[in-house]
Amino acid sequence: MSESIDVWLAIIGITAATFVARSSLLVLGHRVSIPPAWQAALRFAPACALAAIALPDLVFTPQGLDLGLSNPRWLAGLAGIAIFVTFRSTIGTIFGGMVVFWLLRWGLGL
Repeated sequence: MSESIDVWLAIIGITAATFVARSSLLVLGHRVSIPPAWQAALRFAPACALAAIALPDLVFTPQGLDLGLSNPRWLAGLAGIAIFVTFRSTIGTIFGGMVVFWLLRWGLGL
């Protein structure tokens, strides 16, 4: 098989799998019941997905893993976590984390 056919088969397969996975609960409707423990666990899925996307950008630099005081992204992320735990404000977390990042990056030259 040529590479272009392999690519198209992969695209079609992934599309079909995504369509089936995402539409299954809509198609099956009320005939499917999710156990309460699963429902409780699914409430954390968006936060877990966000952490999985954001955390690598905070802790990895071109040199590799950097959890030291010389990584302004990591320190700004920790400041953002502290702001959120204190005030429970998403906008405040974003704003405060960016201010800390800018101060560390440009103000202190990190």
